Amino acid sequence: MAQGGLLSRTTEKGVSGGPLLKQELSLWESERKSGGGFVLSYEQHLPSSEIPRVHCDPTQPSMKNTTEASVFILLGLTSTPELQLPLFAVFLLVYLLTLAGNLGMALVILLDPRLHTPMYFFLSSLSLVDFCYSSTINPKVLAGLLTGNKLISHYACAAQMFFFILFATVENNLLAAMAFDRFAAVCKPLHYPVIMTRKVCACLAFTCYTSGFLTATVDVTDIFYLPFCMTNVVHHFFCDIPAVMTLACSDKHITELIVVFIASFHLIFALIVILVSYLLIFITISKMHSGEGYKKALSTCASHFTAVSIFYGTTIFMYLQPSSSHSMDTDKMASVFYTMLIPMLNPLVYSLRNKEVKSAFKKVIAQAKLSLAF
Repeated sequence: MAQGGLLSRTTEKGVSGGPLLKQELSLWESERKSGGGFVLSYEQHLPSSEIPRVHCDPTQPSMKNTTEASVFILLGLTSTPELQLPLFAVFLLVYLLTLAGNLGMALVILLDPRLHTPMYFFLSSLSLVDFCYSSTINPKVLAGLLTGNKLISHYACAAQMFFFILFATVENNLLAAMAFDRFAAVCKPLHYPVIMTRKVCACLAFTCYTSGFLTATVDVTDIFYLPFCMTNVVHHFFCDIPAVMTLACSDKHITELIVVFIASFHLIFALIVILVSYLLIFITISKMHSGEGYKKALSTCASHFTAVSIFYGTTIFMYLQPSSSHSMDTDKMASVFYTMLIPMLNPLVYSLRNKEVKSAFKKVIAQAKLSLAF
C-alpha cells in the first residue's frame, strides 16, 4: 500500500506534460512491483504536495522554471535495500583510503625537501586533484546509500557536474604535463633544470586549472540551458554528462557536438603529448648502454604510464561516443571505476615503485612517532 501511494497520489494531482511522463511512471511502477527501495525512499523524502511535475515547454531553458519542483532523482547504483548497506560500507572504505592516500602523498611531498622537484610538484597536484575529484562524487553517493535520499536539486546537479568536469580536465592535463616532465628528465638530463624551472611548472599548472575551469563552464552552461521535460529521473549515481543529456526534450545535437568536440580536443592533445614524450623516452632508453641507467629511466616512467593507461582507457570508453549509444548500466560500472577506484589507486601506483616516496613516507612516520613520544 505504501509503495502504491506515490503512483496514486500522482494520478490524483495530475501531471502536466501527459504522455511525456509515461516513461517515468512506468519506471516507478516497475520499481514498485520488483520491491525495490527507490519508491519508498522517494516517498520518505518528498511529501505528496511537492512531487515534481514536469512542464514540457521546449522554448524555455531548463534553469528557468521548466520543472515546477527543481529536482532530479538519482537512481543510484541499486534500488535493492539489502545491497545498500554493504555497498555503503565498501564505498566508505574506498573513499577513506582515497582521502588518506592522496592527502598523505601531498603531505609527504610537502614535508620532505628532497621531493621539492618538478616531478613531485606535479604528483602532489595530481593527488590534490584526485582528492577533490573523488569528493565531488562520493559524499552524495554515500548519503544516498545510507539514507535512501535520491533527490538532488537542479543547481546542485549543475554544481556537481561543473566540479566533476573541472577536476577531470585538470587531471587529464596534469598527466600530459607529467609526461613532458619525464621526457625532459630522461632525454634532456643536462638541460632539465633550465627547462623545468619553478616558473615553467607554475605556468603549466595554471594552464591545467584554467582550461579545466573554461571547459566546465562551457559544458555545464550548454547542457543546463537545454529544457528537461522528458523526465527528471537520472539513470546514474551522479550527474554525469550522458545521463543528464538524455533527459533533454529539445534538439541536443549541437550541445552534444560541443561537448564531444571539447572532450576530444583535450583527450587527443594530451594523448599526443604523452605518446610523443614516451616514444622519445623509449628511443633514448634503448640507446642507453648502462644497465643501471636503463632501469632507473624505466622505473621513473612506469608508474606514470600505468596511471595514464587506466585513466584514458575508461575516459575514452565513456565520452568519445554519442549519448544515443550509451548503455547506462555499463556507464555506471565504468563510472565507479574512474570516479572511485582510480583516485584510490593513483597514490598506490606512484608510491609502490618509487623508492624516494617510500623513504620519505618512512621518514615522516618516524618523525611523527618521535613527536608523539615527547
